[in-house]
Amino acid sequence: MGFNNSEEVSKYIGGIFESAFDDPEIGQKLVDTGLVVAFDFSDPDAVVVVDMPNKVVSSGQAGGPSPSATMTMTADIGNAYWQGKVNLPLAMAKKKVKVDGNVASLLKLAPLGKKLYGSYIQRLKEDGREDLIV
Repeated sequence: MGFNNSEEVSKYIGGIFESAFDDPEIGQKLVDTGLVVAFDFSDPDAVVVVDMPNKVVSSGQAGGPSPSATMTMTADIGNAYWQGKVNLPLAMAKKKVKVDGNVASLLKLAPLGKKLYGSYIQRLKEDGREDLIV
């Protein structure tokens, strides 16, 4: 079973960045990247835009900052990634994840992301969404 709707995608995947900005070890490193990353999900359709310099997570409405990179994938792939179950370079090679824009800077984010896997899984458990755990 996957996410029920786009709001859940935004809640969980967007929420991981909101938590990261509050983390004393990771938050400033994300800000310092200067990146604005859009995550364009399908099944269900959802867009999550993370404006790292301004610590803002939004649903990608018009009028926001232009992303320096966009990652396109299914919501299931995004969910699995935040649990440490997706190798990003391999997923890109297999076209499970499509990246437009600054690929090199996105790959630099991967080590920071690894520190968030545990809190992502914990949030799923706390919300009774063990069905999303891969």
